[in-house]
Amino acid sequence: MSDSTSLLASFDFLDDAVDAIKELRKAGFSDDLTTYASYPDHDLEHALGYGQSPVRVFTLVGGLTGTATGFAFPSFASMDWPLVTGGKPILSIPAYVIPAFELTVLFGALSTVIGLFILTRLPNTAPSVIYDPEFSAGRYGVLVRAGGRADEARTILQKYQPVELREGSDA
Repeated sequence: MSDSTSLLASFDFLDDAVDAIKELRKAGFSDDLTTYASYPDHDLEHALGYGQSPVRVFTLVGGLTGTATGFAFPSFASMDWPLVTGGKPILSIPAYVIPAFELTVLFGALSTVIGLFILTRLPNTAPSVIYDPEFSAGRYGVLVRAGGRADEARTILQKYQPVELREGSDA
């Protein structure tokens, strides 16, 4: 077998796909698994070992940066062009809350989108090596990039009786 062998198993039932994923992870294929389903499913995410998304860190950093920027810009502008009217202070923090809030939302949203693109490695211009259109119609797919351990992965997948088990080669 070549070192770029992939196996695609197609399952009718979610439980079979989840059990196969769990056993493949125990066998050491955890970094080489991809799942296909017609809708997002938490059982598949838990089986793959996904934790909480780190996108929220991007949102927090972007929001804090927006808040700091929202207070800094008007403060620097007020110090550069002081306009003393009626004995009021040059730096009036309550007046800067609205720009700070708006920039918090803007920077938070933009950094969330940027974080999403970075963490999901989008855009992915490489085509999927092997895919079955039935995954869009209700079947569940498990793609294993097995490399030199294709026989071991095939044995594990066949144990859970996939509807179809195809072999392909990664480019």
